[in-house]
Amino acid sequence: MLKLRVFTLLLLLGLILSGCQTLGKRQETQGQVTIEHPEEGLAEERLLDVWIELFEPGPELTKEDLARGVTPGIRKAESRFIPVHLKKTLQQAGYWGAVRVVPKDTEGAELLVSGQILQSDGEILNLQIRARDSTNRLWLEKEYTALGESGEYEGISEGKYDTFQDLYNAIANDLAVLKQAMPREDLVRIRQIAELRFGRELVPEAFDGYLVRDGETYRLRRLPARDDPMLKRIRSIRERDYLFIDTLNDHYDGFYRDTWQPYSDWRQFRTEEAEDLRQIEREAMTRKLVGIGAVVGAIALSMVAGTDVQASTDGLRQLMLLGGLMVAKSGFDKDGEKQIHIDAMEELGTSFEAEVSPMVVEVDGEVHRLNGSVEGQYAGWRDLLQRIHRSETSLPDLSK
Repeated sequence: MLKLRVFTLLLLLGLILSGCQTLGKRQETQGQVTIEHPEEGLAEERLLDVWIELFEPGPELTKEDLARGVTPGIRKAESRFIPVHLKKTLQQAGYWGAVRVVPKDTEGAELLVSGQILQSDGEILNLQIRARDSTNRLWLEKEYTALGESGEYEGISEGKYDTFQDLYNAIANDLAVLKQAMPREDLVRIRQIAELRFGRELVPEAFDGYLVRDGETYRLRRLPARDDPMLKRIRSIRERDYLFIDTLNDHYDGFYRDTWQPYSDWRQFRTEEAEDLRQIEREAMTRKLVGIGAVVGAIALSMVAGTDVQASTDGLRQLMLLGGLMVAKSGFDKDGEKQIHIDAMEELGTSFEAEVSPMVVEVDGEVHRLNGSVEGQYAGWRDLLQRIHRSETSLPDLSK
């Protein structure tokens, strides 16, 4: 019976020791990635315009995320910040035409890149990236992960180099390889279908006959004549749309600039706090284990020793017992210090909302006021283009 009690106490101590073995584990990440550039300038026919949709904020935040300062407001800011930095990375690569950030479900892209934030906490950035061209052909569907450390935030540069730049470079390189492998005819066809899909969204009855949809894929049935007046009109409207999207990008770029420093500070502080937190947790666990080990040792000594030995080791056992309790208590006190760091992260990660003013636009001498979010204003703009086009061409308004 005595041996069973001793074995039980030692087993308990072993379980406590094994419980700390997972502390400090970190996710593996890819190595250094350098962005690739074409050896010489590309002909215009080898270029495609890229639209990057605002990212999905990702899965619902857990209680642990919220407790450590990752908030829905930060996720929403990241869903705008990350696409803008990816845009700037693609622009640096030199493989593309115009690269723009657009609201979700925007019709008319030659190559559309979309993404979802799977994890982002300053230490780890994990993104799901998808790219489709105007034919709806899937180019890329891949998960990218990069790991950052607090020291890496010292070398960052707004619009040029982020602490997770390896991840952005990897996306840019993958897209470039896929495009460069495509024959010229495919690139031309992608541009043609993008233009017709834009026209089809605006005036479906005029452009339906040019495209055929096989399942999810679009293909050309025929092309409109070069001097087709409707095509000329759509091209004129499309140029206006580009100008409006460029205005949106000025807003997104302004948000990116305003967010760069506070967001970088938050990520660096969040990383440092997380590193400190892990250190505190390790110290707390160590103190608890040493203290509990001393208490268990004192109890075991009293259980296995005879009366004479118990008397001679009474002082030692009392010292082990009291000392163990004090060390264990200091470990639990460390838990309170941990909460201070968690509170600091919560306080820092509180507000990354962009204030959006109503946009006033002039179309053919008429002034129009667009309200709501940036995305809502763009939806209003597309609706406005459609109504103006129909009124000028005397086509029925099918949106009613």
